[in-house]
Amino acid sequence: MAPLDAAAVAAVDPTGQAAEILDLPVHLRDAQWRVDSAGLRPRESAGLVIAGMGGSGVGALLAQAALGDRATRPIVPVRDYTLPVWVDEDWTVLLSSYSGVTEEILSCWEAAKAAGAHRLVASTGGELVERARADNVPVIPLPGGFQPRAAVAYSTVAALEVAALAGIAPSVRDEVEAAATLLEGLAAEWGPDASEDSEAKALAAAISSYVPVISGAGLTEPVAYRWKCQLNENAGRPAFWSTLPELDHNEIQGWDPDDDRFSAVFLEDPVDTHKRVLRRFELTAEIIGGAHRVTARGETRLERLMSLVHLGDLVSLYVATLDGADPAAIPSLRRLKSELAQGPPEREHQPAE
Repeated sequence: MAPLDAAAVAAVDPTGQAAEILDLPVHLRDAQWRVDSAGLRPRESAGLVIAGMGGSGVGALLAQAALGDRATRPIVPVRDYTLPVWVDEDWTVLLSSYSGVTEEILSCWEAAKAAGAHRLVASTGGELVERARADNVPVIPLPGGFQPRAAVAYSTVAALEVAALAGIAPSVRDEVEAAATLLEGLAAEWGPDASEDSEAKALAAAISSYVPVISGAGLTEPVAYRWKCQLNENAGRPAFWSTLPELDHNEIQGWDPDDDRFSAVFLEDPVDTHKRVLRRFELTAEIIGGAHRVTARGETRLERLMSLVHLGDLVSLYVATLDGADPAAIPSLRRLKSELAQGPPEREHQPAE
């Protein structure tokens, strides 16, 4: 196997994606400051909708999981062009777009405005911020220069803080700081300067020749989705995700222990997972012919969740390194956006017969 040291990572990483991943604890603290700087005011809401796509949208899923049953009113992630029809003036809508030009979120902006919902924005700029300024809507200012997926701490903390300000969940500011402290140690343990047998490097080497299928449960379900997305974008690899216990009602039958194309990775939270789901992890791994079982670290829900986010980001970086792939290169995404920007294709008129 090729080495996974700092020099090997740097050779495929001209834009410094490794540094952005390792700065996750810095981002958590900075995100808290940026929310505070926005001057948001408390406002009781019937619920919170968080509209965001890709890296800007995953924060909603992570925040929802981190809060768990501490959320006393609905938190509804939206990854589409429209909002639920029942959103009205009693709801808060957080519109999250790192670039500020995400077409789905601009569409949701108009839907939220038409519904009379209380709107907030998290973005670096673009048309979304221009619209917010025109309507006197508060903006959480995000730092520029990142790949949107590298701003996961910002989208997560923004969602957590807005949930607290909307009266939907308690503040978890202390957990954000605890998570940042934990990640500082994990960055040293898993980073490019760590030994070749560190958990992150060993797992990347183990799955690099396969199509990974990442599974989580409860707290770790959205993290499994995050791992899948990071392997897609950073490593340019197909990857898939699923969730327990649901996969035991269908997907388990599709696994063949003799099929060497796929590799299962189970993300497990030993603290808040139902005991029957913990047993399902064990039995499912046995039946499908084995799985790489990864355990979350930390005391609080947010610590354990962010520990797995950090590990997955590094695993995706190391898989990219083994492939010699630039983790910032996203040609297919850029082509799609370019062609969408040109509008729908013209169709030749077909005269009626």
